[in-house]
Amino acid sequence: MSKDIKIRKGLNIRLKGEADKTLSNAPRSRTFAIRPQDFHLITPKMVLKEGAKLKAGDVVFHSKTKEEIKFVSPVSGTLTEIERGAKRVITKITIEADLQDEYKDFGVLNPEAADAATIKSQLLGSGCWPFIKQRPYAVIADPELSPKAIFVSAYTTAPLVADLDFTLKGKEEQLQAAVTALGKLTEGKVHVGIGASGTSPFSNLKNIEIHTVKGPHPAGNVGTQIAKIDPVNKGEVVWTVAAQDLVIIGDLLLNGKFNAERVIALAGSSVKTPKYYRTMIGAEVSTFVYDSGLSEDHSRLISGNVLTGTKISPKGHLGYYDNTVSIIPEGDDYEFFGWNKPIFNKISPSRALTFSWMFPKKRYDLDTNTNGEHRAFVVTGNYEEVFPLDIYPMQILKACMVQDLDAMEALGMYEVAPEDFSLTEFVCVSKQPHQKIIREGLDLMYKEIG
Repeated sequence: MSKDIKIRKGLNIRLKGEADKTLSNAPRSRTFAIRPQDFHLITPKMVLKEGAKLKAGDVVFHSKTKEEIKFVSPVSGTLTEIERGAKRVITKITIEADLQDEYKDFGVLNPEAADAATIKSQLLGSGCWPFIKQRPYAVIADPELSPKAIFVSAYTTAPLVADLDFTLKGKEEQLQAAVTALGKLTEGKVHVGIGASGTSPFSNLKNIEIHTVKGPHPAGNVGTQIAKIDPVNKGEVVWTVAAQDLVIIGDLLLNGKFNAERVIALAGSSVKTPKYYRTMIGAEVSTFVYDSGLSEDHSRLISGNVLTGTKISPKGHLGYYDNTVSIIPEGDDYEFFGWNKPIFNKISPSRALTFSWMFPKKRYDLDTNTNGEHRAFVVTGNYEEVFPLDIYPMQILKACMVQDLDAMEALGMYEVAPEDFSLTEFVCVSKQPHQKIIREGLDLMYKEIG
């Protein structure tokens, strides 16, 4: 059964450099990296030491507070470096890969016949549990809690992000195994949001409730879909899983191995031939970036999309949850009187001396320049135009900044995640770091309320 969701508020940011629908195998990466910063509020406790040999699926570290949440190696090889920062906090774990992967065998599990406890044990023991996030707080799910529903967004609207209909094509068996297993972990339903194209790999799957999603970004954000289907209230928990990660969970159940394969989109106006690559979690991005070539040397590499991704170096590694690498020009130059002349080459929700509203299909070559500096909030009404949740965005941001827990609760903080504010940050004339403000607010609530 399909239920339509139509989003009216939002903004599509159409950028040049969208990945062509061609798929290549990226060269084998020499090293792979796991960054604990990808797992918010997780303090890692190492299981292995430098020099240890490991198989793909072997535990590298676990959560210090919840030992059952384990993090495993995406490949077989040798743990060569444990990089530490201030106060000896682990910042990166580097694995030098073997030429051929050897997998740890977790055993095949039939999701139709298995009970919830067995499925949960398999996911925890294999390192697949970190793919399950929870709301409130937008952190790795607490295995001791029971969600009222599970949500998957298989519809993408963020700029230059990988097309899931393309990357998941032919993976229906793994997707079915994963959603069947996850359905055993909730008393509610597994909700999946898909586009209206009719080509989604989820269209003919069973044990899910499909919602056809239409509208501008952030219609593809799972938080937007949760708000329209079954909002999170105080005392309730929902889980979310990225569509790409369902394939890894399905592979585990069907084949008994942790297969960390990723199909990623290399996109952006600074890429000569943007296209898709088959690689692995944590691989060196240079293995495919230089294969496609850069049209501009002075560029910014982003693991993820341009609104929510993380800046990395050309020698950096793919983020644990990312399926897109975006490369756009570095914006460290400034326009003379840029604030006081008509603008034709930038996107803006405003019509004051800007004309992007006249060309809704035009694609833009934007750089990373913020076109302004940090200043106090200016009340413009722009946030509300691009924010589809039934929440007052400016008020909740201010509540987070002054650490007013009562106001944060009353304004709907349990429903949101930092990515839900990526568009308000993009249109903010005050250049406030909205996602950072929301993240700090959620962390405060997690610490004080739990």
